[in-house]
Amino acid sequence: MKNDLPAGTGAAADAAATPAIEFKDVSLRFISQDGNATVALRNFSMAVARGEFVAIVGPTGCGKSTTLNMITGLLNPTVGSVEVMGQPVKGIDPRIGFVFQADAVFPWRSVRNNVAAGPLFRGKSKKDALALADEWIEKVGLAKFGDHYPHQLSGGMRKRVALAQTFINNPEILLMDEPFSALDMQTRTMMQDELLQLWGSTGGSVVFITHDLEEAIALADRVFVLSARPGTLKRVYEIDLPRPRVMSEVRYDPGFVELSKKIWEDLKN
Repeated sequence: MKNDLPAGTGAAADAAATPAIEFKDVSLRFISQDGNATVALRNFSMAVARGEFVAIVGPTGCGKSTTLNMITGLLNPTVGSVEVMGQPVKGIDPRIGFVFQADAVFPWRSVRNNVAAGPLFRGKSKKDALALADEWIEKVGLAKFGDHYPHQLSGGMRKRVALAQTFINNPEILLMDEPFSALDMQTRTMMQDELLQLWGSTGGSVVFITHDLEEAIALADRVFVLSARPGTLKRVYEIDLPRPRVMSEVRYDPGFVELSKKIWEDLKN
């Protein structure tokens, strides 16, 4: 029988409409060795659409990194639920990529072998993994450094290796925990532009943790502001700035300045 449903309906449309990540009224409580309870996150709800870039900001200790650990399954909510692609989180999901604040590179491996590690672990042949690694090394501007080792690279170059390591696996979800905080301003701006270009070419969903309010506004589609511990969702800001964005230019947009003032008032309070 012919399927008379219009294009974009049915299972494919349902999948596209399902959030990539969804927190449903989540609270997380830690019990210390002396028996005291600490509430890290309280009544937190958030939905991240497919292909959306979300940033989370808030005071130190408000539960920003905790949200990432629950998406990866490293922590389980005390109350509520966390879902990835419409399913409850049950351990590490291969569709998720993670970029840490510290460089997660193997110091004994060359740049090429570092970038090829993911495809090798996922079953690709060594020949195919290295060929793919060469493509990504070139994409992040390190074509001349494939045989170098991490200790021979600058901080910004090591961060490019980390991005190539992550994007080579085509993650549907990218989690980033203050990835550029240790870089100087110029290198940081370059890496932010690099990230936007890579994200724009892959179309995955991003959750980006940062203490830098300007970084959050310049990168994201929406900014989630958390209160001090116990972290609760204080407000969500839509970042209505045109894309593609150039980091050195977007900060001078009048809309950017206005958003920065509003969100900063929230953070101060």
